[in-house]
Amino acid sequence: MSDIRERTDRATSLHDSIEPDADNDGYVVTTTVFDGYITVDTSDDGAVFSVLITVPMIDAVVDGDVADPVQKGWVDTFGRRMADSASATRGHDTLDIETTREDDTAVVETTFTDIDPSRGIDDAVSLVEFAEGTYVEGVIPGYDYTDPVTQLIQRASDAAGGKKGGTPL
Repeated sequence: MSDIRERTDRATSLHDSIEPDADNDGYVVTTTVFDGYITVDTSDDGAVFSVLITVPMIDAVVDGDVADPVQKGWVDTFGRRMADSASATRGHDTLDIETTREDDTAVVETTFTDIDPSRGIDDAVSLVEFAEGTYVEGVIPGYDYTDPVTQLIQRASDAAGGKKGGTPL
């Protein structure tokens, strides 16, 4: 078991998309505007990765009102898209992904085991980054958005060679 612990410690210390949290209990993903948190444990089967992602609900990033059915439809769609996020990983064909609403946030959680800690931490980070892309796909035209949505749209527009204020949608 110590070999898997050593390999896990090495994999997390070398990864450039995470940094230890203030309590050294887990890792914060630094490559997205949303909160992505990863904890790592070990078992006889390999490294155990728990991933927690929080993103603002659509009504929390819109300047104005969003009807209740739109909010419910948005979080349901986001959850269905996140349920397919195993495609963003290298080591997992399926994952048990749970998406729930807590106040003004959507919370995504999953836990998986990987015999290869480097691949596992890459996959955990990929899930957080997938959530950001999925979130942007769920931006509904016609609303006046606030940060972080305006920041994400501008970044996507810039990456696509667009002009300031343009939208990739």
